[in-house]
Amino acid sequence: MSAPIFPQSFGPWLVRVPEIFEGVAVDILGQMGAESHTRLGQDYYLIKKGIAASIQESEVAKFARWNLPIEHSWPCNPQRMDGFIEKSAQTLLKKFGDRKPQAIFIGQLNATSPDKYYKSLASNLRGRALQVFPKLRVATVEEQDPLDETLFCLVGKEGLFAGMQTPRASNGLYAGGSKYIDQDSPDTISRAGAKIAEALHYLLLHRPALAKGSHWVELGACPGGMTSELLARDQRVTAIDRAPLDRRLDGRPGLKFIHADVATFAPDKGITFDAILSDLNGPPEESIAHVMRLTPNLRSKGLVVFTLKVPKIESVDGPCALFRKIVKVASGAGLRLFAQTHLTYNRHEFTLFFERQ
Repeated sequence: MSAPIFPQSFGPWLVRVPEIFEGVAVDILGQMGAESHTRLGQDYYLIKKGIAASIQESEVAKFARWNLPIEHSWPCNPQRMDGFIEKSAQTLLKKFGDRKPQAIFIGQLNATSPDKYYKSLASNLRGRALQVFPKLRVATVEEQDPLDETLFCLVGKEGLFAGMQTPRASNGLYAGGSKYIDQDSPDTISRAGAKIAEALHYLLLHRPALAKGSHWVELGACPGGMTSELLARDQRVTAIDRAPLDRRLDGRPGLKFIHADVATFAPDKGITFDAILSDLNGPPEESIAHVMRLTPNLRSKGLVVFTLKVPKIESVDGPCALFRKIVKVASGAGLRLFAQTHLTYNRHEFTLFFERQ
């Protein structure tokens, strides 16, 4: 797995630690090797000094949603700067143009702020940057090569912060790493739909999207938010739960609902799955045991998307120990962990991605 390195001579690094982990953020940064840091925006931390071997391969990788080496910064209040957009665009061209980034993506330090100024500023700055840079190879987020460098930039009331890194090393395809999903549609069944949508987007950092018609088994599917999202992507779903699915899913093509306890579910002989999805509540040890029981029905290189539910996070050590335990158990069933993250729509939980060896 590609991962960034913190050489001391390189300069500062921006790390995003979700606000839900604010109480343990200092410990997280300390385990990354940070000797001094400054908080920026809602949940960003600028590491000023420190050496760490790697973020993505570190014990605390799952707590850091996104990271970026800061190769250019302009501490200022953009609202009070004349010509901020033009000056910034020209400076980005001067500093990064020769390195030929595959794309330029610009976001906000405080992405959930109701103040639309910085959202508009980020959009306008990207528009101007695209005009001054030579033609880029990639126009949209999901077209990026995860192993080719992108110029990422974040703006906020603290100023502008930019650097180049591959999307995989940054742990996200967007500047900031989050894909925000509209949940106000009358067709939205539950928040879980946004969670799997973001997980599938995140997966593009590591492997191609599953082909249309791929067969998923979803454990504990009620009320059907994730099921609905998979069906909308032309996937086939065998959904299992003791409780019924939302009636809006009745008759949906590609859906087979089994009204049963996950613990008693046994696939018919010869049935195979391309992916297993588990967002079960309850002890993670029980949840991974259900996944392992179905692993023989998972095709080679088949995917497992597993939500690791943890108790309220009051320290780093507890979740890390539980994580190690679950990964070790899964490995014993032939499942290789290849990615881990905390999604925008996760709470006290992490999303783990396994592949059947």
